[in-house]
Amino acid sequence: MASLAIAACQINPVVGDVETNVDTIYRLVELAKTAGSSLVVFPELAVSGYPPEDLLAKPSYIRKCEIELQRLAAQVFGITAVVGTVESDGALFNSAAVIDNGRIVRYVHKEILPNYLVFDEKRYFTPGTGPSIIFEKDGVKFGVSICEDAWFAEGPIDKLARQGAQVLININASPYSIGKRQDRAEMLEARAKSNGVSILYLNQVGGQDELVFDGASMAYSPNGDLVALAESFVEEILYIKMESSDSALREMSPSNSSEGSSGEFVRLSASNSDGFVEALVRVGEFVPFGTQSGPPDPRDSARSFAPKSWAKKPFASLSESIHDSMALETYQALQLGTRDYVRKNGFGAVVLGLSGGIDSALVATIASDALGPDKVHCIAMPSRYSSQGSVVDAKQIAANLGVELLVLAIEKVHQAYLDTSSEVLGQNFSGITEENMQSRIRGVFLMALSNQRGWLVLTTGNKSELATGYSTLYGDTAGGFGVIKDLSKTMVYRMARLRNGLEGREVIPEAILTKAPSAELRPDQRDDQSLPPYEVLDPIVEALVELDFDFLDLVDAGFDCETVVRVARLIDLNEYKRRQNPPGVRVTQRAFGKDRRVPITNGYKPWDAVK
Repeated sequence: MASLAIAACQINPVVGDVETNVDTIYRLVELAKTAGSSLVVFPELAVSGYPPEDLLAKPSYIRKCEIELQRLAAQVFGITAVVGTVESDGALFNSAAVIDNGRIVRYVHKEILPNYLVFDEKRYFTPGTGPSIIFEKDGVKFGVSICEDAWFAEGPIDKLARQGAQVLININASPYSIGKRQDRAEMLEARAKSNGVSILYLNQVGGQDELVFDGASMAYSPNGDLVALAESFVEEILYIKMESSDSALREMSPSNSSEGSSGEFVRLSASNSDGFVEALVRVGEFVPFGTQSGPPDPRDSARSFAPKSWAKKPFASLSESIHDSMALETYQALQLGTRDYVRKNGFGAVVLGLSGGIDSALVATIASDALGPDKVHCIAMPSRYSSQGSVVDAKQIAANLGVELLVLAIEKVHQAYLDTSSEVLGQNFSGITEENMQSRIRGVFLMALSNQRGWLVLTTGNKSELATGYSTLYGDTAGGFGVIKDLSKTMVYRMARLRNGLEGREVIPEAILTKAPSAELRPDQRDDQSLPPYEVLDPIVEALVELDFDFLDLVDAGFDCETVVRVARLIDLNEYKRRQNPPGVRVTQRAFGKDRRVPITNGYKPWDAVK
């Protein structure tokens, strides 16, 4: 039985840095050839980076992608390469370039363009409509598809299989969200089994603005078994042999010449795969904390990818619904998303306010794991309302992580603000005005450190706070990147306990995990004085924001009507605040930002009719 020796390169491209992306691709092409591979494969839009967004409106950018791809093609000999790229041919296509013997043999166009949640491909690309192309290499007939093309049962994979493809290569730039790997696994198992073909699913890794790509590339046999799995969030090459197979599902097989209207057949040069060994080889420098020491076992992963292995329970918090492997994936996504935002945007280090609370403790821990403790600087800024315990806890978490901690009391500045403001606000003012003033003072110091030392300010707000507006504009929202902005408060606690468990010690002190959450902006303040308890709030927020339920669905499910209406109202009225928040890592199926485009000026208020 013929086989194809494939090097699936799970890499981390940089959007816009086309020349460096192509240099990386060529380096790995040569590495794959040395390892005896006959086919080397790269992710969707690997040349341009994904998603390039409105860079695609710049003709010079398109030309740069084309020139660099031609430079790559001219150097590829002795191996065939499949490379995701932008193609301009009267229209703009999201394409896979098949390169053989120093030239681009064919372009395969993405046919199904996603246009939902974070995806906006119909804004830029034209869907492919041409005949399917079957390639033959070393006696194996294979087809190429791109990302969304695999998700439809009667889509391109079905067509390619019926035209004789024995192996299907699907290249992707599929962003991570909790549960996404399970969805992919169930889909790929179904496609392989229903079409009787082997499928290689290749995904990129890395952070790009709020998106983070998890890799986790997979290979499936014709009977739907998971036979190989790359790691999550790690750059590596999956070396795998995929054998030819025959299936009664195929209605026809290509001949050595053109198939006419039903498709096209292209024979590629033969390669020498002597010495090829199946393996998983890391090629990137970063491995997230919590990654296992050895390669993942597909048999174990197949069990965790079993159909219906996870489904978000409506009206139960996400922190209670997910199993430990998903929690670990989420923590690793936060690390890589943070690392790449800092690194790719040229920041040498980060700074954050370390209050002694759970949110800032988790952000400092993630940043330390992502960047190294020497790149993380923290500042504790106690006010007259800060408890001594919070200062002690801030010092303890900084010592546990080995990060720098500066302590700067804001009392004198706070009093000066009060005295000066009283000239226009009146004497003895208090309440939300004074509370927010403290937060804004802290924001001023953080931004001053950023300006002076070139550090990126990490904000520490969570999704529960962003949803309800429980944050201070130009205060605790001031900064460049929101590490945990897509984690609910209960998920913050889940991540903190997970991180402690990974190391087997209290990195985040138990005192931080057990004390009542408080902004400490007034005497004896607690979050539950302003918001419902988080164990009540979070499932309501997740159901309304991530699952798009109507607030009446939650009332029917038994939630207190007044509480649900109050939360729904807070979510809608605080859209203007969220628009002014920095980007942050997306880990849920619907984050605030591109996922959820709600108008700020909006007269639709269904909760207003409930009395």
